Amino acid sequence: MKRLHVHVAVDDLAASIRFYSALFAVEPTVAKDDYAKWMLDDPRVNFAISARGATPGLNHLGVQVESADELAEMGARLQKLETEVVEEMGTACCYAKSDKYWATDPQGIAWETYHTLDSIPVFGHADASASDSGCCVPESVAVSVPSRIPLKAKPAAGGCC
Repeated sequence: MKRLHVHVAVDDLAASIRFYSALFAVEPTVAKDDYAKWMLDDPRVNFAISARGATPGLNHLGVQVESADELAEMGARLQKLETEVVEEMGTACCYAKSDKYWATDPQGIAWETYHTLDSIPVFGHADASASDSGCCVPESVAVSVPSRIPLKAKPAAGGCC
């Protein structure tokens, strides 16, 4: 079964952990000095936040799969699109080792499709700096993102959704 993944860059990690813990009625599954994650079943989502210097707002979206076969299926779907697909196998990101495919949607939002293989003790690659705040979004994918969706955006006049 697949799980939606949402990653938001935040300015104040502690305040954001308090907010999202109240919203979800549960403490984070993973809590680090610069990162927190909630693995929720209702709604079925992997919701992550990080305070690593990125512009606050939506960092990327994704689909987390539970097996290599599901990842291969998702990779095949992405390959049919008329967009660049970046493959990363055995990569380190967000305190996890994963196999991934990245693509960018027509609006410029980075989408990560991945299968987590193991947890690791560091945020990303050992040679990455703390200011490497793209949450492991490959540069070729991140470069095409025109701007982050800000956390404090006002809804457009006339409604929502």
